[in-house]
Amino acid sequence: MYSLGALCLGLMLFSCKSNRGNGQLIGVQERPKWTNIQPYGMNYVKAGHLYVGQADEDVNLSLYQKPKSVTIAGFYMDETEITNNEYRQFVYWVRDSIAHVALDHMWEAPNGESRIDWDNYGVDYSAQNPESEDLEFMYYDEANRINGKREIDVRKLIYRWDWVDLKKAAKMPREEAYNRRAELVQRDSAMIYPDTLVWMRDFEYAYNEPMTEGYFNHPAYDDYPVVGVTWKQAKAFSQWRTRLWEDNIGGTANRSKGGKKGKRRAGIYNEIPEFRLPTEYEFEYAARGGRVSTTYPWGLNYIRNSKGCLLANFKPGRGDYAEDGGFYTVQVAHYNPNDYGLYDMSGNVSEWTESAFIENAHSFIHDMNPSVTYNAEDEDPTTWKRKVVRGGSWKDIAYYLQTGVRDYEYQDTSKSYIGFRTVMAFPGRSLTDR
Repeated sequence: MYSLGALCLGLMLFSCKSNRGNGQLIGVQERPKWTNIQPYGMNYVKAGHLYVGQADEDVNLSLYQKPKSVTIAGFYMDETEITNNEYRQFVYWVRDSIAHVALDHMWEAPNGESRIDWDNYGVDYSAQNPESEDLEFMYYDEANRINGKREIDVRKLIYRWDWVDLKKAAKMPREEAYNRRAELVQRDSAMIYPDTLVWMRDFEYAYNEPMTEGYFNHPAYDDYPVVGVTWKQAKAFSQWRTRLWEDNIGGTANRSKGGKKGKRRAGIYNEIPEFRLPTEYEFEYAARGGRVSTTYPWGLNYIRNSKGCLLANFKPGRGDYAEDGGFYTVQVAHYNPNDYGLYDMSGNVSEWTESAFIENAHSFIHDMNPSVTYNAEDEDPTTWKRKVVRGGSWKDIAYYLQTGVRDYEYQDTSKSYIGFRTVMAFPGRSLTDR
């Protein structure tokens, strides 16, 4: 009896100590502290309201894409389109990851870092590492080499990722979703190297060979928007960017767009929601820059400023492509940003969104964070594969630059005038100004 009483007393004392609330409901203590983050190269778009609907210039579409009032939650958005050099980081990561799996050890760099010396691989590197043949599968074979040059076979650069079909889960009864969890986990893959031939495929009777040969690879185009990527490749990039953040969350992370760095402190919770493509309504809301009714992101109803200078990269007049300062695409952030600090929300390249294209979507979308999404399979009808693109591009007339204009492209196609940027939900409090 004494032992049992002592045990009970001990449990009571331990329980009182551990609760630290004197019997009050105070929640779990010593939870990680949340601090707001500013992802590098992204700007905050505060929550707000807008009217969506087709621009008046398109009379036919205006008849069934009628105006609708919607509210958008706050989110972070890339200041610019994803550039060639930023996308190249993705390509190199996939290349190196495949090689790391194939090799048991790497070449030891002078600083002690293990890496693959791709510049010398298969030349003098093979003498240092007799097992260098293990990576031969990543190169074009001799029959496919040009002037005998060893080049990576870009068909081998495949990125694989998993994602959870939350919409499917939400349609299931609760217990059924628990018991069929494996069915909700989707495994996807994509060849991620851009299609550099889009410059010739899109314009058959034009001399665009120099763009095909140099646009993605030449350093002169590093700060130009990446093109030639499908909707699925843009999705793969977004998922990889999330993984890149998560893999480096324990080390030094960029905290501001100015590049200042700060160590992760113990007890600070820095996990973030995933990077993803914006919905078409997030894109339109961000493009307006907080203005209620404006035709273009720069806040004017005209495409020229008071000095007569064009305000975006598009096809002015009857086809004087160079009048706006760019023949094809131009460097990102070449023109002034809108009131949210976002560049090229109209012109330069059109941009993929998360949204499926349905002509009369405005008639049934919700008025809170509207989004119409559909993950089309290869065997699905062609019309199910349409994805909304927004913003207009360097080859479009001014009509497509208007913030209210919707257009589409098929998710399995790539174009020389379509790029993308990513967004990230603002976690935590529903603030309009943070």
